[in-house]
Amino acid sequence: MIVLTTPTGNIGRLVLDRLLAAGAPVRVIVRDPARLPDAVRGRVETVRGSHGDPDVVTEAFTGADSVFWLVPPDPRAATMEDAYVGFSRPAAAALTARGVKRVVAVSSLGRGTPQAAHAGHITASLAMDDLLASTGVHYRALALPSFMDNVLRQTALIRDRGLFTSPNSPTHRAPTCAITDIAAKAARLLLDGSWSGVEDVQVLGPEDLSYEDMARIMSEVLGRPVRYQQIPGAEFKARMTGFGMSDAVAQGLVDMAEAKDAGLYDTARRTPETGSSTSFRQWCEDVLKPAVLAG
Repeated sequence: MIVLTTPTGNIGRLVLDRLLAAGAPVRVIVRDPARLPDAVRGRVETVRGSHGDPDVVTEAFTGADSVFWLVPPDPRAATMEDAYVGFSRPAAAALTARGVKRVVAVSSLGRGTPQAAHAGHITASLAMDDLLASTGVHYRALALPSFMDNVLRQTALIRDRGLFTSPNSPTHRAPTCAITDIAAKAARLLLDGSWSGVEDVQVLGPEDLSYEDMARIMSEVLGRPVRYQQIPGAEFKARMTGFGMSDAVAQGLVDMAEAKDAGLYDTARRTPETGSSTSFRQWCEDVLKPAVLAG
C-alpha cells in the first residue's frame, strides 16, 4: 500500500495518476474527498483530514509500505521550523509506530552548501528531511530547484503587462524543473520496492537559465515581449505580508532568494540520473502559452 499526501495538489495529483495507471494500491490523505475526481475516488482508499494531524497519519500509515510526503504551504506559520519540521513531527512518530518502510519526500537542492544554513524555506525543508530520515525509514528526498510552474502565479501579469517579477537576480543562472518531471520521478521511486538507505535524488531541467533568459524564451514562445523585473527584498516582503503572509514566511522567501543568488544551487550537476526532459521552452509551449491565451 502506498500512502499519498496532497492528492489534489499540483504535484500530488500527477503522482496519483501515475500510481493508478500502474495499478498500485493507493490510500490518500485528503481534507475534502469531494475534490478528488470521480474517476479517482472509487479507486483509492481515503483517509479524511490533514496529514499534520497525529490521528490521521496514524490511521493512514497502518499497513502501508511507502509514503509520498509533501508539506503543504502554510502562509501564516509562526516560524519556518513550524511550517516544515513541526508539521512533520506527527508523521515521523507514525512512521515508526506503523513500520512504514519507505518515504519519498518533496524537498530542495542545496544540502551541504554554506548557503543552506540561511535559506528560509529550503533550510526548513532540509531539516524536515533529517527528521523523517531519523526514524529509520528508507528515505529519498527529491532535491529540487525552483519549479517552472511557479511562473503560472503571474499569468495575468505576463498577459496584461508583459512582465514577471521576483526578488532574484536577473542574471544568475540556475536549474529549474517542471512538476511533471518531479511527479514522474516520485512515482518511479514509490513503485520500486528495491531501494534502501537515505539519499537525495536531484531532478534538474536540461539547462541552467537566468530570469532574463526565461523572459527571452517567454517572449519568443508567446510572440509578444516579456521582461523580468527584480524586486528589492524589503519591498517583496512588504508585498507578501500585505497579502496576509506571516512575517516569518515572507522573510523565508527573501532568505531563499538571497541564498539562490549566492550559489545555493551551483553545485548541482546533471547526469543521466538527475537530468529531466522538460525544457523551459517546452514548458512554455505546453503550459504557459495555453494559460496566457485562455485569459
